[in-house]
Amino acid sequence: MASSRRWSRVFLLASLGVAAASELQVPLAPQGQQRPLDAVDADFLAKPLVDTDDLQASIKIESLVERAKDLYEIAKRSEPEFGHPTRVIGSEGHTGTLEYIQSALEQLGDYYTFAKQPFPAVMGKVYESRLVVGHEVPESAYPMSLTPPTPDREPVYGNLVLVANEGCDASDYPANLAGGVAFILRGTCPFGTKSALAGKAGAVAAIVYNYESGAVSGTLGDPTPDHIATFGLSGEEARPIVEKLKAGTAVDAIAYIDSEVKKIETTNIIAQTIGGDPNNCVMLGAHSDSVAEGPGINDDGSGSLTLLEVATRLTSYRVNNCVRFAWWAGEEEGLLGSDYYVAVLPREENLRIRLFMDYDMMGSPNFAYQVYNATNAANPAGSEELRDLYVEWYTAHGLNNTFIPFDGRSDYDAFIRNGIPGGGIATGAEGVKTDGEQVLFGGKAGDWYDPCYHQLCDDVSNVNQTAWLVNTQLVAHSVATYAISFDGFPARSEAKAASADEQPAKYHGHRLRL
Repeated sequence: MASSRRWSRVFLLASLGVAAASELQVPLAPQGQQRPLDAVDADFLAKPLVDTDDLQASIKIESLVERAKDLYEIAKRSEPEFGHPTRVIGSEGHTGTLEYIQSALEQLGDYYTFAKQPFPAVMGKVYESRLVVGHEVPESAYPMSLTPPTPDREPVYGNLVLVANEGCDASDYPANLAGGVAFILRGTCPFGTKSALAGKAGAVAAIVYNYESGAVSGTLGDPTPDHIATFGLSGEEARPIVEKLKAGTAVDAIAYIDSEVKKIETTNIIAQTIGGDPNNCVMLGAHSDSVAEGPGINDDGSGSLTLLEVATRLTSYRVNNCVRFAWWAGEEEGLLGSDYYVAVLPREENLRIRLFMDYDMMGSPNFAYQVYNATNAANPAGSEELRDLYVEWYTAHGLNNTFIPFDGRSDYDAFIRNGIPGGGIATGAEGVKTDGEQVLFGGKAGDWYDPCYHQLCDDVSNVNQTAWLVNTQLVAHSVATYAISFDGFPARSEAKAASADEQPAKYHGHRLRL
């Protein structure tokens, strides 16, 4: 049995990529090697084949809630540094979360092999900010994620200068911008490009305003030396400012951001069943971190704990296909952990993953049962079959459901961009529930699905237990279904999907990036 456990450990490390395996000084498994049945633990083979109804029935809300209480106590470890509970990467709360997941997996005996995958990450914190335009303080002004501070962390003053077009070329930035504040229309190119071009042109700060009425919650992405302090502004508040500037009226601004952007190391955790065909792997993931502003018990403690509960209950069964669970770090900073995992994945290992299922926010208080509208026309083949599995389950249980865009807002993004079918379910974030959705799901139209989204109040009481239990049972069904068989599911053939979009996505994580 020791040799089989070592083999499965080697295989798992190989699935993390050459870099991760070499760091731990474990040789890569021979590509395509199949484990002989007599090398698998006898206890595993003696278990009954996983049954979806039995697995679903084993999920209990009491166990999920107890785990949520544990997670909130862990988030409180960050209070000395942040002044409130949080599980943001780099915090004691996130370190404790990783320890909690690892400890829970270790208690499951030899059913899984697991590995930690460290990777470099960038985190940003905004301590204070202020924007004054003319004599007004715009309500929608908000610093971009990963923005640097204003020079010397002091307020800067300058006239607003309207940038031509959408600010994607150096020629769009006029000569009189030096010492001024760049006023740039959102669109076409990433926010980080706009900030860097404004910095190169001599601006002391930048404001990216929306072409839509709403606010801009965006990220500058990977830091560069040319980035400058950058705010987002709603189209509604920007419109009269643009009219003044186009009419030749001078408008001044005072900008202030005290922030920090730094590189740290954080960790993904991957666990895989010792049994099951390693060439046909069912993979699912959730993110282990929260935003800095709160403890993140719904976002995404609910998804992380759903995975942990399903992984625990699965140990009563054997599987035909391997099942791989992933807890990603750095999702809130821009899908960092899942991006890294897929980036270092050798092509042969990419092809062994038959599909990836993303579970982010399973119990929003004003919930809707949401299914990502992942079609085969726009995504790797198999994405639509997974989408339909969710729809069929909800329908069979007499539950309404609705499609939401499959637009790069969560950790499935790197998978579908690299040829791996993907999909998932959610219950809603900052979006507003419609009158029609109130009829379908109850709750309150006009309110966010999660009024505590990315806030301090995202604690244990913020999670709707009905939605959380229902969706955890659906996650169990998705695991059981594909752990038994991929019959009728499209085969994998290429590591890179021909339909993968090479252009930057509108979203990369929860923040806009262009």
